[in-house]
Amino acid sequence: QVQLVESGGGLVQAGGSLRLSCAASGSISSINTMGWYRQAPGKQRELVATISSGGSTDYADSVKGRFAISRDNAKNTVTLQMNSLKPEDTAVYYCKAYIVALGTMRLYWGQGTQVTVSS
Repeated sequence: QVQLVESGGGLVQAGGSLRLSCAASGSISSINTMGWYRQAPGKQRELVATISSGGSTDYADSVKGRFAISRDNAKNTVTLQMNSLKPEDTAVYYCKAYIVALGTMRLYWGQGTQVTVSS
């Protein structure tokens, strides 16, 4: 059974920082692209940032220069460092990963972690 578990969400004032982490566990052979998505109330889930197994990154325009995604392949973790947070960053943040387990690659999602930025 493969699981993604996020941590690190919370309440922060505008201009502050938060660090989200996501750990994959289970019978994992390899992990391809990992990423973070977010969903604000009444809005669709949107891409925040992704990172390939080789370390190539991609960011939504709205977070470029403020957020940084990284991963530790040995620990099966992905981290999102969020700086200069804005109220519009308020959302539930989800970890996503393409994981090969027991010979099959599947898409997995974490349960989500709330990030609230107050003005």
